[in-house]
Amino acid sequence: MARTLSNILLKGITGSPAKCSNRMVSALSIQRGMRYSTTVPNDLDTHDDFKPMDKFQDSATSLKDVVEQDIKENPVMIYMKGVPEFPQCGFSSLAVRVLKHYNVPLSARNILENAELKSAVKAFSHWPTFPQIFIKGEFIGGSDIILNMHQSGELKEKLKNIAANQEKSA
Repeated sequence: MARTLSNILLKGITGSPAKCSNRMVSALSIQRGMRYSTTVPNDLDTHDDFKPMDKFQDSATSLKDVVEQDIKENPVMIYMKGVPEFPQCGFSSLAVRVLKHYNVPLSARNILENAELKSAVKAFSHWPTFPQIFIKGEFIGGSDIILNMHQSGELKEKLKNIAANQEKSA
């Protein structure tokens, strides 16, 4: 009964029964009802404009240069899973909440969008995990370190000038 029902549903969606499907789906995950794939389909009918592409692929700027520029130009830079408005892991969420407590401008890059960027950040900082937080060009660490600095008052001192500059410009 369950197999018949799944065949009917799948046939209605794909036009073929489940047992006849020989397509292999790799690196597929379903989150909150949305389907995400990490592979590029080899569909010859798909126009190049609709295929995913690496923004930095055709650029003369290397990913190492991008990381260096991010850290230099942004007083508080976080490389995280997701974005500050929608973190994709608990550690990234914790780091964002702690940093937002100080009302400082927060710049971020989502490392889930670009595996090469993720590798470039790891190579730059020599740190294996994410999130990675840089303050005034200095690598601080991850969410655990930020939380400890917050609890000890050290983070307040480190962010004091950034928060003051933010208030002056507002």
